[in-house]
Amino acid sequence: MSATILIVEDDAVFRELVATILDSAGYTVATACDGGEGLRRIQRERFDLVLCDLKMPLRSGLELFRATRGEPAAPLFIFITAFGRVEEAVSAIKEGAFDFLSKPLKDPASLLETVARAMEQVELERMSVSLQETEAAGLPPEELIFAGQAMEGVRKLVQDVARTPATVLLHGESGTGKELIARMIHLASPRKAGPFVPLNCAAIPENLLESELFGHERGAFTGATQARRGKFELAQGGTIFLDEIGEMPQLLQAKLLRVLQERVFERLGGSLQIKADVRVIAASNRDLAREVAEKRFREDLYYRLNVFPISLPPLRERADAVPQLVRHFCARFSAAAGTRRPTGITSGTLALLQRHTWPGNVRELQNVIERGVILARGEITPAELPPELLAPLMEEAPREGILKHHEKETICKALQQFRGNRRQTAEALGISLRTLQYRLKELGLLVKEEP
Repeated sequence: MSATILIVEDDAVFRELVATILDSAGYTVATACDGGEGLRRIQRERFDLVLCDLKMPLRSGLELFRATRGEPAAPLFIFITAFGRVEEAVSAIKEGAFDFLSKPLKDPASLLETVARAMEQVELERMSVSLQETEAAGLPPEELIFAGQAMEGVRKLVQDVARTPATVLLHGESGTGKELIARMIHLASPRKAGPFVPLNCAAIPENLLESELFGHERGAFTGATQARRGKFELAQGGTIFLDEIGEMPQLLQAKLLRVLQERVFERLGGSLQIKADVRVIAASNRDLAREVAEKRFREDLYYRLNVFPISLPPLRERADAVPQLVRHFCARFSAAAGTRRPTGITSGTLALLQRHTWPGNVRELQNVIERGVILARGEITPAELPPELLAPLMEEAPREGILKHHEKETICKALQQFRGNRRQTAEALGISLRTLQYRLKELGLLVKEEP
């Protein structure tokens, strides 16, 4: 497997020997001449493994190891030690180091064998992290995410770009699943074992957004009692998702542009440059090209972000996906409610859902189905749908109201739910009591109201 290895060794000849052996084996190798330089590199770059001499001036190998334990995604350590310091190396292993090698090396094969074993452990940890992230993300099946003919083009674009390091800009209305697509790109990419760190730029106050992005040092501002890593630092080796990027203040837009250009940043109040080993995916429900034309968004940043644009269609253009999404949400919320079997939905209700324009897109549909599962005593009928969803139908047919095609089914279900109470039934249906009484008479539904 590919891996990035840091060699920390004060003996220049031995350091270059080890670097040559590992480089010849296909590993990406970096070097440091002492523990201080090694720590600085570990703090600003991402390494899978550190080969480190135990005894070095300024900062020993064991001190370096202990200093990195609090770092996110801390690398494995293999110590290199003289024969007389084996006990110290064994002590380091008890603290969590992977292994140690005696100095001078027995032969290159022993070095490569130990490194290969360490990388097997790294790969197992990556697989575990990837599985945990998939579960934590709560991602539905791929066929559900890309349900509907209008999403076929999106699926192809996601598959093509995921394998590359390209910056992606997602366009789409609120509720179309931009974060879901960003997670799909991350989990299909070579960075899938790294973290996926989302940040909603519209949800953070402007005066805190810079610290949230880049972190801060102790004393950087009032209340900064200790240093704190920002989202870019937490995303090292993985992906940062900047949602609602169009809401970012222009001052911060300039700083983000520098990070994208130079791939380094500093914490607020700090001077140490930290390498940004991060893949950037941004998203907006605004037309950023128009925002640029109207001078509300930096043109140079727009072109830096718009390397690989993907537009997500609204749900009203994916009516063929509604039945599949509804079945999934019914099963999901039925399980959450602890029902013995998934709540169904009548064909008439499903037809109503397919006709709706869904200004809130998939998120709105999800909320409607969750409400329906909670209210239903069998299958979901129009009686369990929110009044605002049925309002357009009332405008289309004012005389027959919301029950144009499904009124008998709906009234019977609602009356049963409210034990024949006509006033409560009328309120649930979003019509007046007088209208309900008229429809009961028209449909021949003579129901005795319970006290």
